[in-house]
Amino acid sequence: MASSLHSNLSNLSIDGDFASSLPNLQKNLHLLSPQQVELAKILLELGQSHLFEHWAEPGVDDNEKKAFFDQVARLNSSYPGGLASYIKTARGLLADSKAGKNPFDGFTPSVPTGEVLTFGDDSFISFEDRGVREARKAAFVLVAGGLGERLGYNGIKVALPAETTTGTCFLQSYIEYVLALQEASNRLAGESETEIPFVIMTSDDTHTRTVALLESNSYFGMKPSQVKLLKQEKVACLDDNEARLAVDPHNKYRIQTKPHGHGDVHSLLYSSGLLQNWHNAGLRWVLFFQDTNGLLFKAIPASLGVSATREYHVNSLAVPRKAKEAIGGITRLTHTDGRSMVINVEYNQLDPLLRATGFPDGDVNNETGYSPFPGNINQLILELGSYIEELSKTGGAIKEFVNPKYKDATKTSFKSSTRLECMMQDYPKTLPPSARVGFTVMDSWVAYAPVKNNPEDAAKVPKGNPYHSATSGEMAIYRANSLILGKAGVKVADPVEQVFNGQEVELWPRITWKPKWGLTFSEIKSKISGNCSISQRSTLVIKGKSVYLKDLSLDGTLIVNAAEDAEVKVEGSVHNKGWTLEPVDYKDTSVPEEIRIRGFRINKIEQEERN
Repeated sequence: MASSLHSNLSNLSIDGDFASSLPNLQKNLHLLSPQQVELAKILLELGQSHLFEHWAEPGVDDNEKKAFFDQVARLNSSYPGGLASYIKTARGLLADSKAGKNPFDGFTPSVPTGEVLTFGDDSFISFEDRGVREARKAAFVLVAGGLGERLGYNGIKVALPAETTTGTCFLQSYIEYVLALQEASNRLAGESETEIPFVIMTSDDTHTRTVALLESNSYFGMKPSQVKLLKQEKVACLDDNEARLAVDPHNKYRIQTKPHGHGDVHSLLYSSGLLQNWHNAGLRWVLFFQDTNGLLFKAIPASLGVSATREYHVNSLAVPRKAKEAIGGITRLTHTDGRSMVINVEYNQLDPLLRATGFPDGDVNNETGYSPFPGNINQLILELGSYIEELSKTGGAIKEFVNPKYKDATKTSFKSSTRLECMMQDYPKTLPPSARVGFTVMDSWVAYAPVKNNPEDAAKVPKGNPYHSATSGEMAIYRANSLILGKAGVKVADPVEQVFNGQEVELWPRITWKPKWGLTFSEIKSKISGNCSISQRSTLVIKGKSVYLKDLSLDGTLIVNAAEDAEVKVEGSVHNKGWTLEPVDYKDTSVPEEIRIRGFRINKIEQEERN
């Protein structure tokens, strides 16, 4: 796209006429390569002459001036269509924002079609089986550009323990699930060669630390060749409604930049060439997921089975949503001109949109006790063929938005610079009406427990609403595992209420297992027999694949380690002092961050180990 700009610049001679109104730039032109001169022309053409106003005389800061053009070249090449496209889009969106234009004008919402699953019933089990068979034709993409600052944790979010009974971090848990799916899927297909590709999108903030986490843990058992890291670049900040690029407050030879959002994952996958390689290798599905949901993979086999059975091009994973709950709703929008799309509509936009289009009560619960618009949890399954077809038209560009904070009601100036942003889940906005876009709903207890709020913010959440903290995320894993074993025939004691970091949570028995032990519900059921019971104060850790529980009565802590092919039968009564949870104050800096943000530490008094 940038080349069309060059054609109407070619009449500007290279000797610097184009810079005559900018003596600072003109004096410095001889320092620049021909490519850099071209970039300077593009910037002037785009109304960005202010970037050169502070330039020093030749001989002063010359290296900084060259570094400026290195940055401009990077911003220009990492954005589909280059800076010309970025600034043009920005001017349009900023004008719409200033005019208060409603992006939903002309659209009427309705409830889209999808599958609502009930964990453990026959239909769920058959979808799970289909999903495991499909897994060897899938690639997994983890969007992990964020730090844990909002959590009160200074590391990368994927390094946080999902639960502290075993201390397994999110990234290890995800990789072990993918490896378990790979093994189970290959076994059903009667082969062992297929490797499921695993992609991680990182950012400047997380890239180096993600590499270090993988390398220092031998990639958690995955072959390094299976793992690909794609780093997203930041985008230029905008100072005003004319989309003048913001100068970095700390360096006059830099443009200020900010993250563009996780929607970048699409253009990165497209430009990396991975999608075409996968297609050539016979893959059918790409699964996208976010960095701190410890329950997610319990929902993935069945959801993938839904995609394959219903032949969805796009399948959004969703959970039941109470009307007006602070989570986006998956909605079909139909325009007066006939266009229609199935898309996430943010909760604060859904209610007014319904009221404005003939639903006077807005977003209300129906006879199920939930809103008919399911809650989007930002995990997507895309069918690879139609995905490549779509991206070849868009280059991976996702419909963007801008969210300037204005100084006052005139909307003429911003409190601070803004930038264009894009979201991974907005991919369906450009799809043709023929696209099959659906959703899969599963109960929150099995599918959704994100870790994103720090203890102070979580403690302010109104009672009955989810905390989405490290505390609630860990408790949700124990709850899900307890409920699943309960459905599989184990007598699991009821939880007790406890308060950690000012949050009232249900404390279930601390049950964890490796993905290879219990990838699907039918597999878990097949490993349990007789009368098994687990008391509320118990901890059960299953680390092997072929571990069978028979007539087990557990009151205390039991850890079962089994070698790869060893079959272990666990039966009889286990009683010991076990492990207890001791409250920790999140302000207590003598305790590591990843412990104090959950408000408890595990005191390992006594346990039995079976090897």
